[in-house]
Amino acid sequence: MILIYGIREHLNPIKAQLSDVIHGCMQSVLGMPEDKRAHRFIPMDAEDFYYPGGRTPAYTVIELNMMEGRPRRHLFR
Repeated sequence: MILIYGIREHLNPIKAQLSDVIHGCMQSVLGMPEDKRAHRFIPMDAEDFYYPGGRTPAYTVIELNMMEGRPRRHLFR
């Protein structure tokens, strides 16, 4: 599961492109099939999203949740 957080006005316009880039990386590195895309976009109001100093309001958090311990043949069924 991949969670992507950002300020609504900056995240919404790039959701499809960002999803394609993330999934392309997952396919390239992990061999994930096309039909196993599991992305959740969480657009937030600016007052609910605190980000580090020195960053712009386009700051985006991408959280990858992966499980350890499955045999390779069961990874992406």
